[in-house]
Amino acid sequence: MTPTLPALIARQAEQHPTALAVTDGDTYLTYRELLDASGRLAAVLAARGIGPGSTVGLLCARSTRHVVAQLAVWRAGALVLPLDPGYPRPRIAELTADAGARLVLGDKALLAEAGLPVEHTLVLTERGTEATRGAVPDAAEPDAPALLYYTSGSTGHPKGVLVPHRAVTDLVTAPDAIPVGPRDRVLLHATPSFDAATFELWAPLAHGAAVAVSPADRPSAEELVRDVERFGVTVLLLTTALFHHLAARQSRIFGVLRTVAVGGEALAPEHAGAVLRAFPWLELHNVYGPTEATTFTTTHLVTPADCEGGTVPIGQPFGGARLLVLDEHLAPVEPGTVGELWIGGERLAQGYLNRPELTAERFRDLPGRGRAYRSGDLVRQRPDGVLEFHGRTDDQVKVRGFRIEPGEVEHALLRFPEVAEAAVVVRRAGQADAALTACVVLADGAATAVETLRTRLAERLPAHLVPTAWTVLAALPVTGSGKVDRRALADAPDPAAAGHAPAEAELTPIQQVVAEAWSRALERPITDPAADFLAEGGHSLLAMWVVDDLREDLGVELSLADFLDHPTVAGQAELLERALRAADDTQGAAQR
Repeated sequence: MTPTLPALIARQAEQHPTALAVTDGDTYLTYRELLDASGRLAAVLAARGIGPGSTVGLLCARSTRHVVAQLAVWRAGALVLPLDPGYPRPRIAELTADAGARLVLGDKALLAEAGLPVEHTLVLTERGTEATRGAVPDAAEPDAPALLYYTSGSTGHPKGVLVPHRAVTDLVTAPDAIPVGPRDRVLLHATPSFDAATFELWAPLAHGAAVAVSPADRPSAEELVRDVERFGVTVLLLTTALFHHLAARQSRIFGVLRTVAVGGEALAPEHAGAVLRAFPWLELHNVYGPTEATTFTTTHLVTPADCEGGTVPIGQPFGGARLLVLDEHLAPVEPGTVGELWIGGERLAQGYLNRPELTAERFRDLPGRGRAYRSGDLVRQRPDGVLEFHGRTDDQVKVRGFRIEPGEVEHALLRFPEVAEAAVVVRRAGQADAALTACVVLADGAATAVETLRTRLAERLPAHLVPTAWTVLAALPVTGSGKVDRRALADAPDPAAAGHAPAEAELTPIQQVVAEAWSRALERPITDPAADFLAEGGHSLLAMWVVDDLREDLGVELSLADFLDHPTVAGQAELLERALRAADDTQGAAQR
């Protein structure tokens, strides 16, 4: 029988009770301590009626508490709904209601901020929650659902993917996947609602390795490097966009690591090649896979030869996954021919929560080939069985590693009475400055500012679904068949870049430094101290670039969280001035 994750952790606690399991820099838990803390919390959950068939939300910053809580929910036999602390309140309410969560565990401040009913919440303490004398349950079953991950939905509502214990176990224990051993440390830095966290957290714990939790809410590139250095991290999973950023900056992070896995979008051969040339000992894995097949389905150990062509392969299946490359009639295509990828095997999700029609559409029983998931991805299989990615069959896009259904954003925009028509596309797809772009037609007589629409959308949707570029049109272009011409919208010049008129304003010297760093990242002049980074088309990855530049230019640190919380030139300049004064005071005190 396939073991559950709690059973694997219990085995490690029995064999290596004093080995380090997880740390966030403040708290250190051995395997025995992790098992004991999760057992205490599991007993509390059971006493509150949580068990098989229950769904429990987890609204917690990355910490040892987060790890204890997730393991405890599983030991109680319940399903975990990971919630992102950065989600707007309406999004958290929507997801917990759709999931039917009976209880939400989390940090006191986050629970209060989310506005959840007190009777349906439980505050976590440093190692889980209060102690209990009740019996410790261990009710997880291999075929029961373990995780409920919500992804963007084309109908305007997110869809919940039910991932069973068996699929998670197969992912993290596969011998032909990314190697993790007892002497490794793996960095947990993905947001809780991003399924990369499944591998970052449970692969090391399944193998007796240690999880190093990045404590920063939104770590900058420099904070990420520091976490890797101070925790002695050996294995790191990165989104493709973040890897490209670190590679372009020739980050020292690669000099510390043994293994790097990269996934989410197409891997640029030039960046991969540059890293392998500079750090020839590094194992670089290109991984691919949808949430519906449990985090990633294929992996490829990248070689310098792979970086000489135009495409870095996504590799071959592992961990019980089966791949089929089919034509529109569901017949296999010949090697070398592009077809649609269908995924089968034990790693498949059970389907979409409360969405039987959508489940039946995407998960099919193929005659003689078993149950398979229709990925919508186009691939080509080389004669050696290795796969190459060749795009999508639909409108779904990836931006900085996030899977986005434009329809969900369009539905949200059309709820505003001022918007008559809306289309969402990606401009400069596949590039570091790729921009999710909203093209809107305003209703007759409406004079709503774009910034107002963006602000209102950010109150409903997660940050990665809020477009960073906006265009107001008289009408949306259409194709000969009458459909919106998305290609024309995506290929159109960026009006923000083409017609942006610099404001006339006096900048202080520090504001000038900030404005110049913004200008390099946004590729257009910024001269207004009141300019807003997000309104100017910035996003978290570009913000990371600017933070790095400001540290190099001024010698002081501005955290990514502070950058995004103070998004104007003037606001960031004020923070930097304070940091410079504090540094001067510290240096003066040391000299005295």
